[in-house]
Amino acid sequence: MALRLPDRWVWDSWIADTGREFHLFYLQAPRSLEDQAERHWHATVGHAVSADLHDWTVLQPDALGPGPKGSWEDMATWTGSVIEHEGTWYWLYTGGRAVLGGVDQRIGLATSTDLSTWDKHPANPVLEMDPRWYELVEYDAWRDPWIARDPDGDGFHALITARAKHGPADARGVIGHAWSADLISWEVRPPLTEPGVFGHLEVPQVEVVEGRPVLLFSVAADRIPATSVPAPDGGRSNTSFVAFGESLLGPWDIAGAQPITVPDLYAARLVRDRAGEWQLIGFRDGSGRGQFAGEIIDPVPFDSLFPDRTA
Repeated sequence: MALRLPDRWVWDSWIADTGREFHLFYLQAPRSLEDQAERHWHATVGHAVSADLHDWTVLQPDALGPGPKGSWEDMATWTGSVIEHEGTWYWLYTGGRAVLGGVDQRIGLATSTDLSTWDKHPANPVLEMDPRWYELVEYDAWRDPWIARDPDGDGFHALITARAKHGPADARGVIGHAWSADLISWEVRPPLTEPGVFGHLEVPQVEVVEGRPVLLFSVAADRIPATSVPAPDGGRSNTSFVAFGESLLGPWDIAGAQPITVPDLYAARLVRDRAGEWQLIGFRDGSGRGQFAGEIIDPVPFDSLFPDRTA
């Protein structure tokens, strides 16, 4: 069944798989907030486990939250991803603090040996925007890191929601890129995609599905330009997309990205179930209809939506 919390909205999520349990990490905020849009400024990260991606047990306490007042992450904790390396789990997460005219976003690191107790790295923030390639505008510039192992064994890559310094003002969204040998020290590199299609490409993920590299990303309704790829309803709803590429680092056909047509699904993620089948999971949005749901959906088979994806 869907993960719906009676007292909290739930939205962006990511999963760590131990082989025995799926650990779901998700953004959450109190449903008592008068306006659901305010949830972004009150976000912490919750934690739940499941054996089958259907029935979830919520764990306490919360997995991660903002830092002390005056720190680089004192407003909220936002989307990230978790990966295991040599017996330790590494979590890249987005931290934010309020600045004049918007939110300063940077990326921090936390580590754990059991996925329950997390220690923030003393060198945080470990990954900051490089102005040579990226621009900082409002709160769209540097967030949602997805960690991927280099397919040739050369360290790790982070794919990041970012904005290029050129292109149409309403379509500068790109997939930012950074590389690390050890998941602690990061080298920011040029973006993996070109601007010109969307205002942002948030909550990115890359996987190889039956031999073909797949990029997932999501675009809020107001970041889909009229001249861009249409959403299933003409662009009125927040929409997740799938793009196919030649490798985990692209190139990616963003202009040819296909919308995911599961009703109200946003911030879609790919996860392989215990049978080895790829499933889509994410949160039920509904804000395009004026009623934000804020719950995690049951998994949807990727095959059922994109049967013709052979390499």
